[in-house]
Amino acid sequence: MHYGRLDLLERGDRVSDVPCERRVLERALRDLDEAAERNGGIATAGAALRDRLRELAERVRPRTEYRLIHGELGPDHVLVDADGRPVLIDIEGLMYFDIEWEHVFLQLRFGKRYAALDRSGLDPRRLDLYMLAMRLSLVAGPLRLLEGDFPGRAFMRRIAQHNAKEALALLPSA
Repeated sequence: MHYGRLDLLERGDRVSDVPCERRVLERALRDLDEAAERNGGIATAGAALRDRLRELAERVRPRTEYRLIHGELGPDHVLVDADGRPVLIDIEGLMYFDIEWEHVFLQLRFGKRYAALDRSGLDPRRLDLYMLAMRLSLVAGPLRLLEGDFPGRAFMRRIAQHNAKEALALLPSA
């Protein structure tokens, strides 16, 4: 099975041979560079964060089996129909990918309430890599938005600051 967005796979588009974890690492390194340009704490720890990303990626073992994930599943992406059945919305990003990617997002989204969604069998090495990658994305993305005329500036700034702090906390203690 291949990974990728469901609509592209159904069209028969060629999928990259780059493994999920490598794709996540490459994106995380770009996010790190971008975040370091806009956040002093990330810039100061840039080399350590880069080394940590590479170290975490090296620990991940290859995989060829993927699961269907939403990509940003949260309570605002599930509605209930007239018969009381849950219905997923905003599904344009549905993809086959590592399920750990979805679970890292769920951990961030639900915090302490994530325990109800946790499942056994998740790869802890992938979770570690994907958590740091997602934290860096949540620094770079909001800071990028702040360079424009994004209306929720204070909210975006808090997201970036919080995730910068959390990313730095994922570095091993010296």
